[in-house]
Amino acid sequence: MGTPAMMAAAPGQTNTLAWVSLASAIAAPFGHFIGVGGITLIIVSLVTGHMARSQIKKTGEGGAGLALAGLIISYVHLAISALVFILFFGLIIAVIGGLFAAGGGH
Repeated sequence: MGTPAMMAAAPGQTNTLAWVSLASAIAAPFGHFIGVGGITLIIVSLVTGHMARSQIKKTGEGGAGLALAGLIISYVHLAISALVFILFFGLIIAVIGGLFAAGGGH
């Protein structure tokens, strides 16, 4: 349980973790290119998004849509990243296998 102050939100207040979830979800694709770590930002967005939704259910704060948007963006990004990872390493294995097959056929 939490303290009474944690359980009651001010009217019109938006959950901070919902904003963090959405912001990190939007920043994650750029994180791959600037070296921050896109996967790290995806994880941050997923964790904070789920935490925000849990807090919003308890406190009645605003920001449910923000948290949901952060979660959706992050899950889609995670799925695309997994596919790219699988395709990239599958291509590498295929090329290496092709090289061994071409060199071993003497």
